[in-house]
Amino acid sequence: MPGHPEVTGFFDPRTWSIQYVVADPETKQCAIVDPVYDFDEKSGQTATTNADRILDFIHNKGYTVAWILDTHPHADHFSAARYLKEKTDAPTAIGEKVIEVQKLWKGFYNWPDFPADGSQWDRLFADGDTFKVGNIDAKVMFSPGHTLASITYVIGDAAFVHDTLFMPDSGTARADFPGGDARVLWRSIQAILALPDETRIFTGHDYQPGGREPQWESTVAEQKAANIHMARYKIEDDFVAAREARDRTLAMPKLILQSLQINMNGGRLPVPEANGRRYLKIPLDLLTGAAWDEMDRD
Repeated sequence: MPGHPEVTGFFDPRTWSIQYVVADPETKQCAIVDPVYDFDEKSGQTATTNADRILDFIHNKGYTVAWILDTHPHADHFSAARYLKEKTDAPTAIGEKVIEVQKLWKGFYNWPDFPADGSQWDRLFADGDTFKVGNIDAKVMFSPGHTLASITYVIGDAAFVHDTLFMPDSGTARADFPGGDARVLWRSIQAILALPDETRIFTGHDYQPGGREPQWESTVAEQKAANIHMARYKIEDDFVAAREARDRTLAMPKLILQSLQINMNGGRLPVPEANGRRYLKIPLDLLTGAAWDEMDRD
């Protein structure tokens, strides 16, 4: 039987993101999954409110951080992985295909000296790799489609599926980012839904359809029975056609150009320039889906 980690979700309403602390109750070792580093795009201010809330929780529980895990280079928030590593000295990890994302985006940012080799993390996970959180076995599933680097962490009976599956009433992730692919997404979802029915599914975002309270936990059985996309589109070609049609109506995430340059660098902020200030670099006219088209977000 797989272990049963204690999972605590931390919802960030600014980015609709869920961050997780996944703990082995026996050893009190834990992993942090997809932490958020706060950024306000209007003022340019940064903060560590989300990450510090997680650190306070870990301290109060008496946990020791064994891993800081990102599921993919996020397009809608900065990763707090580097900040948390500085605070805890825990190793950081992400999927090995992040190198392909780095190669793609270093060109977009005209960043020729950027080391696109994954060296910004302590561990690059391949499909099928295993590790432990305390005494609980964990494994890595390569789950591309939303991005070409996305992975799922299966820690005991809990699967952290990033943006591949949302809650059943919200469906599935978009697949139109650079490197995304709706057909690949379908196949990744099938692999996740092949996990045991009782496997707990923890998703990376919740957009609160209908204004309901945030939710982030379901099961494989619930996803198979009620996910509004997977229950409706039982054939791969039908899903792909519907997903691609939906994606054509969506605007780009408001922070994609800001966040990728941070997240492909392991959560490191830009190096201060001569005046002591840090600067982001925004390529103009690179992506489509302008906000003035009044498109949806998910």
